[in-house]
Formats: sequence, structure tokens, C-alpha cells
Amino acid sequence: MAEFFSFLGDANRLIVLSLLGNKEFCVSDLAALLEVSESAVSHQLRNLHAMRLVSYPKQGRNVFYRVHDSHIFRPYQAVAEHLDEKD
Repeated sequence: MAEFFSFLGDANRLIVLSLLGNKEFCVSDLAALLEVSESAVSHQLRNLHAMRLVSYPKQGRNVFYRVHDSHIFRPYQAVAEHLDEKD
């Protein structure tokens, strides 16, 4: 579990995961949104896929990435809500 949370400590991965929590994206669309190279996005998506956080069902020649399961996104949402709480 520690490895999992350490893995999510990377800000770039959290941003990608956050975007994919709302809808599916292809690499080029994510790269344009994040203003980074497609190679950099592909690298993060490979890592997220290796940890089984994202999946990519192919639609013809296109590959669209999405959050693998909805339960994966729940801890992210819980932490975001906690950080937004006022004392």
C-alpha cells in the first residue's frame, strides 16, 4: 500500500488521473491540455496502467484512456475534499 501512495505522490500523475476521472482522453488531447509532449503523457499513462489505475479500450485505431474502476478515484476525491475543508 505504501508503494501505491508513494506512486501517487507525483503531481503529474495526479493531474492525469484527475482529468481521466471525468472523461476518456487520447494521448494527444491530454498532451494539448497539459501543454507537454505526447511522449511525456505516454510515459505517465504507461506507469498508471502498470499500477492498474487506468485502462485503454481501443476504438478502431484510436486509444482512449480512462480510470480503470470508479473505486480507484474515491481516495483521490476524499483527500481533495479533506484539503478543501475549512477549520
